[in-house]
Amino acid sequence: SFENRADCVVVDEPLYGHYLAATGIAHPMRDEVLASCETDWRVAARALHAPLPGAARCFYQKHMAHHLLPEVGREWLAGLTHAFLIRDPRAMLASLHAKYPDPVLADTGLEQQVELFERRRAETGETPVVIDADELLRAPEAVLRVVCERVGLAFDDAMLSWPPGRRDTDGVWGEVWYASVEASTGFGPPREPCAELPAALEPLARECEALHAVLHPHRIRA
Repeated sequence: SFENRADCVVVDEPLYGHYLAATGIAHPMRDEVLASCETDWRVAARALHAPLPGAARCFYQKHMAHHLLPEVGREWLAGLTHAFLIRDPRAMLASLHAKYPDPVLADTGLEQQVELFERRRAETGETPVVIDADELLRAPEAVLRVVCERVGLAFDDAMLSWPPGRRDTDGVWGEVWYASVEASTGFGPPREPCAELPAALEPLARECEALHAVLHPHRIRA
């Protein structure tokens, strides 16, 4: 959506390489990801403050919050505008479990999302943007208009549709994770409620629901 704006450049999960190198976790395509990414978070973070090219005025940085490991500094985040994308915890866990069996809380990034949300609110005195996936799918234009207003951008109709297929800016891991978005040309309908989770994931679901409850009241309403 943001990449389809003519004034926007994007980067896809720039801390993924450091995350895999530091944790040793066996994610799908681990070797390919490590070969394609910067593995020093400091170098990656500096690149995220580089001047924008040409007429671009928006640098959209798609992060996975769980990549912010404890040793990753937070000071570089102060110069960025924050927006938090959240999803129903049970639907999120069902999706994660399908590609990455036996997830734990650290795989969800919810603890870091809450940490950064509260930090940003304390630093600025303002509530950061929170985008709920279901609200966005229910009324994409309405929600995106509010998002753009709150981050200081004019809304662009180009954000509502895009060509199908892989993008040059997608990480190599898109081969595993991005089939749905590659097939899409716009926002789809709201998702059906997720099927029942495996019993082994119920304790994790409750932990996730408690953290999600901190962010969910602040979502943009469709």
